[in-house]
Amino acid sequence: MRVVSGMRPTGKLHLGHYFGVIRNWVKLQEEHECYFFIADWHALTTAYKNTKELRKNIREVMIDWLALGLDPNKSVLFIQSLVKEHAELCLLFGMLTPKSWLELNPTYKDLKYNLLRLSDLEKNFKEKLESNIEEFIKLVPFEISNPEKFREHLLENLTQTMIEALFEGEIEPEILKKLNVSKRDFYETDTFGFLGYPVLQTADILVYKGEAVPVGEDQLPHIELSREIARRFNRLYGKVFPEPKALLTETPKIPGTDGRKMSKSYGNAVFFADTKEEVEKKVMKMFTDPQKIRKNDPGRPEICPVFSWHKLFTQDRELVERIERDCRTGKLGCVECKRILLKHLEEFLEPIRERRKELEKRIEEIEEVFYENSKKARGEAQKTMEEVRKAMNLP
Repeated sequence: MRVVSGMRPTGKLHLGHYFGVIRNWVKLQEEHECYFFIADWHALTTAYKNTKELRKNIREVMIDWLALGLDPNKSVLFIQSLVKEHAELCLLFGMLTPKSWLELNPTYKDLKYNLLRLSDLEKNFKEKLESNIEEFIKLVPFEISNPEKFREHLLENLTQTMIEALFEGEIEPEILKKLNVSKRDFYETDTFGFLGYPVLQTADILVYKGEAVPVGEDQLPHIELSREIARRFNRLYGKVFPEPKALLTETPKIPGTDGRKMSKSYGNAVFFADTKEEVEKKVMKMFTDPQKIRKNDPGRPEICPVFSWHKLFTQDRELVERIERDCRTGKLGCVECKRILLKHLEEFLEPIRERRKELEKRIEEIEEVFYENSKKARGEAQKTMEEVRKAMNLP
C-alpha cells in the first residue's frame, strides 16, 4: 500500500510531533511504500509574510526526522516545492473543485464564523463610539476643512484601535476568549491559499496515487474532500486516481509543560534539540495539580501533566502505579515526582539528542539525500501528470 503524508516546517520538532505523527510514520515505513514530504508550500498558507527562517526550518525538520528514525532507504523523504507537479495538479484540480466544497471545510468555516463575529464586534464598537465622536471633534484645537470626512476617518481608526487593544488584552479579555481567535487569524489567514489548501493537499496525495493517509479524527473531513475530488476527476475524464482512505491512528495526547496542548507558540514544548539542562529546567517548572500545594497534600494524577508524561516515558508499569498511588495519598511530593520523570525522560531523549548532534555535522550530506529523494518523487509525479494531461486532452 502506498502511504503519503507531509509536515509543515515550523522549526525544531518537539515531543508532541513525535507522539502525534513521527512515531506512527516510523512504523508505517516498515510495512508500506511511504512518501513523506516537508510541506514548505503549505507553510505559506499562514506564514507567507515571514519566510526568512523557512530554509533553516526545513533543515531542522530534516535533522529531526532522521534522528527520530525515518529512513530514506525505507521511505521517500523529500521537499514538496522541489516537485513542481504538486502545483500543476493543484491548479487542474482547482478548475473542477466547487467553491462550496472548500467553504464547507471545517477549518475554513470556523475562520469565516469568527470573522463574522469580529464584524459584529466592530459594528458594536463603532456604534458606541459614534454617539461621542462629535464631542471629541470639538476638542480638536485645529480648523477642520472637511468635518464629515474627518469624522469618518476618526471613527474608522478609533474602531480599529479598539480591536487592536482587544487582541493585545488591554480591554475586555473575556471577549477574546469567547472569540477563540488570534490577530493572525483575522488579518492574515483569509486568503486564496488558505481557502484552497485542501486542493493542494489532495494534489500532494494523488500525484503519487496515494492509497492511504495517516491522520487523526480531526483530519477526516480533509481526506473525504480528497476522495470527492478524485471521484469527480475520474467521472469527468476517466479512471486515473484511487480514492485515498484515511489511516486512523491512535496518538497519545502529550500535554505541554503548562497542561495545554504542546505548541511552540505557547512556549510549553520540550524540543529534541534542547540540552539536558534546558529539559531539566522545563520539567522542574511543569504545572501540577493546583490543589496539591504541600508535599503531603493528596494529589489528582488524572489532571496532572507530569503524571501524563510518566505514562509515556516511565517504562516500569509497577513504578507508574506506585507513583499514582503515592500521589493520591500525599506520600509523594511534586518535586520528587518530577525528578523521577526527568530520569526516565532523559533515557528517552539522550540517544535522540546524540544522533541529532551527529546529523547536524552532516547537514550538507543530508540535504543532498533529500534532494535526491525529491528527484525520485518527481519521477513518480511526472508519470501521473502524463496520465492526467492525456485524460484531460491537454498537450
